This record gives sequence, C-alpha cells and structure tokens, in this order.
Amino acid sequence: MSAPFDAETEFDRQLDRLVQLGYPALADLTEAAFRDLVAPLRARAVEGSAGLPAPTEPRVPFLLVTTRDLIGVEARLELTTLAGKRKPGFLDRHYAEDDLPRFDPIKELEVPDGPAYLLFDVDRGEEFRNLAPATAMEGITAQGRLPLTIDEGLAFITLYPAALASNRCFSLVGSRCGDKRVPALWISQGAPKLGWCWYGNPHTWLGSASARPERSGLE
Repeated sequence: MSAPFDAETEFDRQLDRLVQLGYPALADLTEAAFRDLVAPLRARAVEGSAGLPAPTEPRVPFLLVTTRDLIGVEARLELTTLAGKRKPGFLDRHYAEDDLPRFDPIKELEVPDGPAYLLFDVDRGEEFRNLAPATAMEGITAQGRLPLTIDEGLAFITLYPAALASNRCFSLVGSRCGDKRVPALWISQGAPKLGWCWYGNPHTWLGSASARPERSGLE
C-alpha cells in the first residue's frame, strides 16, 4: 500500500524545485526572501488539498504557481524540460514580439493578484484530446471546473515534468488575447514548446488542462 499523500512535504518539494531552478535570482530576491514570500501558502496547500489523492502523471493535488508579475513567461519556459531530458523549453516562433503580455486570464477565472498562488486538483485533460478547445471548454465547465492559464501550465510542467508527454499535451484555454488563438504546451525537438492553436480546431495529441475553480493567493 502506498504512503498517504503528505501535502506539507509536497509543498516543500515544489518550493525547493523552484529554488533549485534559480527562481529567486530571476525574481531579484534572495533565496530566503523568496521562501518567505510564498511561505503563507504552505498551510493553505494542506487545507485545500485535503481528501485529494497523491500526484499522478495526468493529475496532481495542487500547484505552487508563480506569475508574470514575479518572473516573465519566457524566463520560466526556458527552465522547463521533459522528464529525464535536458533540452530547455522554448517559445513558438509564431508568437509575435510582445504578444505574450496580451494573453490574460479569461473573465471566468478569479486569479489572485500578486506574485504567487495555489491551484488545486489539476488535470492535463487528456479526455479532451481530439476535441476543439471550444468543445473542451463546454466539457470542463460541465464538470464544475475551469481551464488553466499560461502561468498555471508552466507551473504544471515545471513541478511535474512528466505531465507533458507524447500524445498527452494540453491547451491552456484560460489565457486568451481577444482573438481565436489558444495557448498550448506540446513537445517539439525533444523539449517543451509554448505555442498556440485555434479555438475551433481539434488535435489528436492535444487535450485541454483544467483545475478546481478556487485559487488561493497571498493576502
């Protein structure tokens, strides 16, 4: 029998990984200041993940999400890798210069202000493979869930690299910029790639990631 899920230990593991990747320096903080910044979220991780199962490749109980208010998207993307690989993640060339800041959380999401927050019961949404994001969005909301943003998708594959796998990639319908593009994370050249697809187009290898609606931020 597997050991019960320990949310405190998992929070510490996620925080340690961000520190090891160099997040404090990217945020222009000391390691101690970075740890102190997110420390209030530790107890909320325990409370919010109560009753949720231990992490698996497709689904995890919570994520410690850092935002572009703290560190830019491309800087965090370059620190992602596939499980067991070393090639850094990269941005699709079809993003125009200064395009990424235009992708904001959709109005249905209540994303906390600030540099970091918690996201609960996160799933890469492989059940929505070969469905257009528009159709997947209907299925996600019917389950009482909401889609992930770019920041949340990056947190997912940073903290759980195995979540991004061959034919198990995912759209991030929670970030939009007013047109029909939907950001997505997939594999290209042996590394994670942040690209975009059309809201009405399905792909056999691309699902749509989702999570519980509630997000817990710093106060």
